[in-house]
Amino acid sequence: MGKRKCSPDFSSKEKYNVADTYNQKTDRQDTAGSVYQKEIFKRRSRYILVFSVLTAAFLIVTVLNINTGNVHISLSEIIDILLKKATDTKEYSIIWKIRLPRIMAAILLGGALSVSGFLLQSFFQNPIAGPYVLGISSGAKLVVALTMIVCLQRSITLNSAGMVAAAFVGSLIAMGFVLLISFRVSKMSLLVVCGIMIGYICSAITDFCVTFADDSNIVNLHNWSQGSFSGMTWDNVRMILWIVAVTMVVTFFLAKPIGAYQLGESYARNMGVNVKVLRIA
Repeated sequence: MGKRKCSPDFSSKEKYNVADTYNQKTDRQDTAGSVYQKEIFKRRSRYILVFSVLTAAFLIVTVLNINTGNVHISLSEIIDILLKKATDTKEYSIIWKIRLPRIMAAILLGGALSVSGFLLQSFFQNPIAGPYVLGISSGAKLVVALTMIVCLQRSITLNSAGMVAAAFVGSLIAMGFVLLISFRVSKMSLLVVCGIMIGYICSAITDFCVTFADDSNIVNLHNWSQGSFSGMTWDNVRMILWIVAVTMVVTFFLAKPIGAYQLGESYARNMGVNVKVLRIA
């Protein structure tokens, strides 16, 4: 008769070791999960703290900008004027016609500048990338200088919309040259250097044009290039709002391709993102 094979019988000590090993693995997983939850909580708490401090600082600076100036306005008067309880005073005109448009323009353009910096740094994958580094600001200044000189020599009045359009065309031209170079250059660091070169070329052409321009043209161009929120009106704020709103909507719809591009070009291509079209957009 053949011998019947029996399954090995574990002793109580071996069973205890298996159970102990399982418990240790479970404890390690629980510990890792608790550590991860603590890290998430710390990160969220840090974000909430930073945004709370920035919000408080923003409100304080806004109130100070409304309060301070050649005409001092108290906090109670500011509240009454904002609620339109006192509409027949000079303080009402100062706040609603001078200070509030200036503050709203600064808020909108500051937010747009931060988004543009994020997009440029994401595209070039370089933390120093910006409109000044890449020559975009220099290209805008060049076209505005040429437009201002030609219009003033022919006694043509150039409004704010015309200045914005000229600056937009100049920035597109400068960025277009950077994009053309990007098809030839593979390294983003070298592309940033090419953008710096384009900026210096635009600045040189601008200085050459200013040298042979009239004094009045030079003064106007200098004042525009320095940048100022003085003289802002609600019409300017509406124009800024429309431009910023359109760009924000476009950026929102490009959020997923941009997120994939931030993980690398090869990853973005594997996810089906057309990198060339994304660069142009």
